[in-house]
Amino acid sequence: MAQHDYINRKPNSNKGKNNKQVSQRKPFPVFLAFAALVLISGFIYGLWYIKTNADPVHVKQVQKQPPITQPVETALEKPRPPEFLEEIKSHEIKVDVKEIKRKGPYQMQCASLRKYSEAEALKAKIAFAGLVAEIRRTEGSNGVWYRVRLGPYDSKRKAESDKNKLKRIHIVGCAIWGWT
Repeated sequence: MAQHDYINRKPNSNKGKNNKQVSQRKPFPVFLAFAALVLISGFIYGLWYIKTNADPVHVKQVQKQPPITQPVETALEKPRPPEFLEEIKSHEIKVDVKEIKRKGPYQMQCASLRKYSEAEALKAKIAFAGLVAEIRRTEGSNGVWYRVRLGPYDSKRKAESDKNKLKRIHIVGCAIWGWT
């Protein structure tokens, strides 16, 4: 296969192409130019028609009229008698205040692990986030478990705040529930 010299090749070489195809260009959009010319001339004619056929009497009347202004009311409301002020001061408003029942203290459990060393490592990681966790040993039917818990929290909002702190250091899966 022969090598081709693409660098020194002439830009408009017509090798193997029909000369009619290369020299053919798209025609100028005469229709669009004609349509634009018609629209512009129609707009100019419309402006000229409005200017020359305006009623001169009506134009002069509009020019001579002063601007319309609203009359300013100078009469202010009379102040109410002083009894009204006394009535306002002595009036009582009754409002029913409903007390929000707190569901009690909350706790958050982040893990339940088989090995105490793993629970201690998680507790240390939580301590680096600035939170205090505790490890509780529980015995069940399937062996000994070490639970890493935080709390108690007075409100669920505080527990959610600490849960978000733990998520930032990639400790996920913590669950919040009522204190037991």
